[in-house]
Amino acid sequence: MHNSNLPFRYWFIAIHLLTSTKKSFSALELQRQLGHKRYEPIWLLLHKLRAIMGKRDTQYFLSGVIELDDGFFSTPMPSEERANPLKRGRGSQKKSKVVVMAESTPVEENTKGKNKTRKVGHIKMMVVDDLKSGTISTLVENNVCDEAIIDSDHSTSYVKMKDIVKEHRPEVIPKTKIGEALPWVHIAISNAKRQLLSIYHQTKPEYLQYYLNEFCYKFISVKNCLTG
Repeated sequence: MHNSNLPFRYWFIAIHLLTSTKKSFSALELQRQLGHKRYEPIWLLLHKLRAIMGKRDTQYFLSGVIELDDGFFSTPMPSEERANPLKRGRGSQKKSKVVVMAESTPVEENTKGKNKTRKVGHIKMMVVDDLKSGTISTLVENNVCDEAIIDSDHSTSYVKMKDIVKEHRPEVIPKTKIGEALPWVHIAISNAKRQLLSIYHQTKPEYLQYYLNEFCYKFISVKNCLTG
């Protein structure tokens, strides 16, 4: 609220709506509900709140068994890249790289005879410039307990994990089985993409982290609603 010219009432309403609803909403919708004339101050208000949500997530480490993978989110091409030839695949300028980690504890077979599943805890999603081993290793060191166990695919990005955590269990995973081997990571990625497309449409790369902050902050309270 520091140096803000908006009424305190706006902040309290925005905090309530942002934290008590399962889904997010756009700055345009909040502007309409508040009856404010200008869009930009409302947009800035929401991003300040999302930044604080991200700071909350920096205050704890993930622990137990951790699923680790990366996702690619469609974002408009940065202006400085538009003159360059368009790349395809993982290096495309139209895709922002996101490292995703989820606490994923195996649970015993239940009484209904269903297969063993995993129970999800906290998640973290971080936008990165690249997926090099050094980049991923630094993120893990800063966000995961050293007594954790990491499950991942056999990507070369994760070759240093065994030196950072108690145990690293890489596995060669066919594309058709990735959702079974790392279920909560991919449920989180799928739902985050769906939310961005349905509410925000064209999310610029420089603002993507703010929206992911909100998604991770609210993930625990809505995890039972995630269908994958």
